[in-house]
Amino acid sequence: MTDTLESRPRRDRHRNRTRPVPIPLLVPALVGLAFLLLPLIALLVRAPWRSLPEQLTSAEVWEALRLSLLCATAATVVSLVVGVPLAWLLARTRFPGRGFVRALVTLPLVLPPVVGGVALLLAFGRNGVIGQWLDSWFGITLPFTTTGVVLAETFVAMPFLVISVEGTLRAADPRYEEAATTLGASRFTAFRRVTLPLIAPGIAAGAVLAWARALGEFGATITFAGNFPGRTQTMPLAVYLALQNDPAAAIALSLVLLAVSIAVLAALRDRWMTAS
Repeated sequence: MTDTLESRPRRDRHRNRTRPVPIPLLVPALVGLAFLLLPLIALLVRAPWRSLPEQLTSAEVWEALRLSLLCATAATVVSLVVGVPLAWLLARTRFPGRGFVRALVTLPLVLPPVVGGVALLLAFGRNGVIGQWLDSWFGITLPFTTTGVVLAETFVAMPFLVISVEGTLRAADPRYEEAATTLGASRFTAFRRVTLPLIAPGIAAGAVLAWARALGEFGATITFAGNFPGRTQTMPLAVYLALQNDPAAAIALSLVLLAVSIAVLAALRDRWMTAS
């Protein structure tokens, strides 16, 4: 036992000791790092710092920011309501075709967002598979509305939440749930009182990722909801529009989204960015 305890510091020193990096690995690694950092540095260098307060205090910017925050938060709430049960279903139950269902859930991660917008139009548009009934029966029209923005952002953001929560559920010990059910708790009570507290960090991380993805969504939003100021024009759409007419305003808006991205990384630092 003494030998084991004494050997731990030596192993830790050996693990933490700096080792020489082979040049064939160091050079492409530095090239890759430069490729990722140079565009961000260029954004900071070319930012109109003197006129930045004026750019960021315009009514159009605040309206786009307000709409972006509102829609991203609403999309995250929807993702939590339906995504957490979906993740539990994939992690805790066995049913025919579960692998296929998981593939369908993760499909929006690799699907081009514009294609997702077209698919949403075909499903929820006025002549869509579901949209025609919503329009004729309830008078509900989803495309080119703020609700349509939330729907588009939920479509592309919810898989991030589901994957994060499912991974956390697979890592959590299911015996705690089984013990709760043997003591008389229902499956739902065990999920609510036992499972949810166990997987809370995974849910929080997935929610932050989903919120950030929803905030930056462009392709599906502009295809399904359009680009109407005050109604569907979110920050990414405002950046695209400003880039054509006022590049300084586009850079200012991009800096806001960059700051949000850095805040998301800071929020997830303790979970994914610390060395083990």
